[in-house]
Amino acid sequence: MKVKAILLAGGHGSHLYPFTKYTQKTLLPLHERPVIDYALGTIRRAGIKDITIVSNQFIGQITKHVGAGFPDERIHYVLEEEPTGVADALNLARVYNEDCRLLVYFSDNITTMELEAEVARFYQAKEAPGCVLLARNENNPEAFGVAVLDEKGNVIDVVEKPEKPPSNLAIGGIYLFDEHFWSHVDAGVAAKGETFSISDVTSAYVQNGAARLLTVGEETWVDCGTPDSLLQASVMAKEGKLNPRPFRT
Repeated sequence: MKVKAILLAGGHGSHLYPFTKYTQKTLLPLHERPVIDYALGTIRRAGIKDITIVSNQFIGQITKHVGAGFPDERIHYVLEEEPTGVADALNLARVYNEDCRLLVYFSDNITTMELEAEVARFYQAKEAPGCVLLARNENNPEAFGVAVLDEKGNVIDVVEKPEKPPSNLAIGGIYLFDEHFWSHVDAGVAAKGETFSISDVTSAYVQNGAARLLTVGEETWVDCGTPDSLLQASVMAKEGKLNPRPFRT
């Protein structure tokens, strides 16, 4: 079964005003390259050739930068006219991404983790492989989805931006989902409506015993959606810790 990617690059980007009044946050620089190049590099090095990019009114700028992709790629651009939530953004990409397994990538997140082996496992698995959640230890995890662990350290739930985090294990915005993804989205939207979040999907996989936690370490995943974290990611890029290249060299 194919593995495709949805790159979610919409929203207002209000934490990065005034820059995001004039451009999409994924086009802001990390040292010498824009943020989106690092996200696309991770996706491409994982072997994924079919990519849907969902973005806001600046999608034309992204299209101009990324273009049609490489000769063996299919890149779809989808306009999010208004940022009305994760469910709506995902459903805009749905037409290109049914009957497949998915890498869902929230564009704020940059990682040094290579996903080639995990994506290959999803390609090859005869039975539905569940989902993979990237996680790291975070001193202030209340800004993220947070893993709930049992006494043995197994993940038993994921809660979104809790006021009192049940652990310090933050879930990054990069996920691998099997072919049951859309049914979990639909069930989550039916149950939660406008309060739906991606954690409703990950929680469904966890409760079914179908989630695998991949802890990436403190320096291998950075959320660059604020000025401070964008600066941190830029320093990492300058130090060569982040890789924007589409292929392994």
